[in-house]
Amino acid sequence: MEKLDSLVLDHTQATECFAALGSEQRLGVLLALVAAGPAGMTAGDLATRTGIGASTLTHHLRFLSQSGLVRQERQGRQIRSFAQFERVEQLSQYLMLNCCSEPEGSDT
Repeated sequence: MEKLDSLVLDHTQATECFAALGSEQRLGVLLALVAAGPAGMTAGDLATRTGIGASTLTHHLRFLSQSGLVRQERQGRQIRSFAQFERVEQLSQYLMLNCCSEPEGSDT
């Protein structure tokens, strides 16, 4: 697995990730890949697991790949997709970056 340069996403990177997850089907694809673990899944297995047709799945995987949440690798005649766990963790860290930074009772 490749290590990503920064521990925390910048605002633009986080926006790209959230945009990629702005579809229920894309979120389902990412969740299936996270559940599959480091072995990832072939496109056929992913289509079966999510119930998404091949051409639509390709479209969703493109969005997820562009955001860095998923990577794809050709293995012979198949393409295997993998969740980019580091990027998912970075997105979580981005959400929690300012956790509890407002004083209690603040209305701002």
